[in-house]
Amino acid sequence: MFSKATARFVRQIDPDGSLIHVSRVNDSHKLLPMAIVVKRNRFWAWQRPKYHPTDFTLSDLLQGGKALKPGVSEAEFLTYQGTFGDEYTGKLDTEAGPGSVSVEGLGRSKLQSCFGKLKKEELDVKKLLKDSNNRLVDMQHVLVQQMEKRAEVLTVVKERILTTNSCSVSQTQKQQCTFQGVLRLLGLPGSSVKVLSGKEVNTVQLDCDVSLEIPSGTVIAYSILELEIKKTGHYDICLQPGTIGGFENDSVSMSRSCDDSLTTVDGIFNGDTVQGAALWRSHQNESQYMDLSPLGNLPQSVRLALSKKLQETLRDRAALSYLQCLLEELCSSERVQTDVTDEPQEVLRNSVILDQLDSDCLSECSQSVVPAQLSSIYLLVSAMEELPDETLSLLSDSRPDFLASFDKLMVWLQESSTPLSMQSIPVALQDSQFFQQAEQLLSSINVMLRTDTDQLWMETGDSRDVLLLVLSLSVFGLSLLCASLHE
Repeated sequence: MFSKATARFVRQIDPDGSLIHVSRVNDSHKLLPMAIVVKRNRFWAWQRPKYHPTDFTLSDLLQGGKALKPGVSEAEFLTYQGTFGDEYTGKLDTEAGPGSVSVEGLGRSKLQSCFGKLKKEELDVKKLLKDSNNRLVDMQHVLVQQMEKRAEVLTVVKERILTTNSCSVSQTQKQQCTFQGVLRLLGLPGSSVKVLSGKEVNTVQLDCDVSLEIPSGTVIAYSILELEIKKTGHYDICLQPGTIGGFENDSVSMSRSCDDSLTTVDGIFNGDTVQGAALWRSHQNESQYMDLSPLGNLPQSVRLALSKKLQETLRDRAALSYLQCLLEELCSSERVQTDVTDEPQEVLRNSVILDQLDSDCLSECSQSVVPAQLSSIYLLVSAMEELPDETLSLLSDSRPDFLASFDKLMVWLQESSTPLSMQSIPVALQDSQFFQQAEQLLSSINVMLRTDTDQLWMETGDSRDVLLLVLSLSVFGLSLLCASLHE
């Protein structure tokens, strides 16, 4: 809940800037000016890095000399209070033989953050450079040794945003689920068996009201400067925007600049960067599409349950992030397994996924998810996690027939160098309601559908290519899972 509130705060006041939200209250005391934070890059190039505060400061990592005393300036920042709400409904009807089941659910949630007056503390970088001149990093320090082996990046806290008074974060959730079952026993034609009918309706309601009191001086957001560390212990603080740090190795030059780096701290980058262009080319070559294709080989019952659960998860970014982290850990363990067919590991891995997805259908197929399909699920969830909240909300309510048609339209628009004929677009999208939904989805990532008489084309404007890429992957993956539902 705290993480969700601070993430909302950062997205509201600094959506394309350098601030990083604090995900755990317990990390607040570690985020001092000049504190060391580990930046861990992710498997997929578009994923936001993870940041892990440590118990050390830059002074702890340097050889000799007296401890550095950072110069810090303080200033009032702003007063913040935010209320965010979601409302969602869903219904599933199924009939098999003499039985039918109907499940209908609705839910509401409200997150209220009252951080009050906030202040900003900022590190005096000029003083830090002067005081640490000619100092070397202790390459034998335990943290340096561990990070060097993992090829991760060490950073220092440059500024932080703190509460000045005791404040609160509260969340209210209301969920209601109605289950209706009908059983019919019908006699065979010409028989004398009577027709019997049974019906049962059950309603389950869950209310949750949680409030956190946050003390004065709690850090809710911060920014960092990355360190470039050479094998000799010499280091540089990356001051130029877009410059990234890391440890020197034999094959990679340390002089990396914004031409081949992510342009913001959150890992979202513009389409005119080298990485953005490379990702877009790989999208055009459909390599990520191929990575998602194993989803189509899952049993139908698994695909149905998985698609439903994923669309539900899209309504809660915190839940989506948690699922993504879980899949990341599972896929990482798969990569280091010397024998991926080891049955106990296979069972354990699937049971964790199935428990998280919370589906009886999936439980019956606990042996069905193979490593390639696990990677595909991870790719799909990772792509969806990068989408804006508005886009996630629209996808959560998208029907299978719309997803299949919108996926076709995306492919045609991206492959065609000329406008499409309106008569050539998928039949479902010729319906005004579906076409409006397609416009809303693209508009949520700053891409516009334009029409002129009988023609249709796409204008990307200032949209980042990466958002178009992850939307395409998300829609394609969901349409694969829903394939049998609209046929």
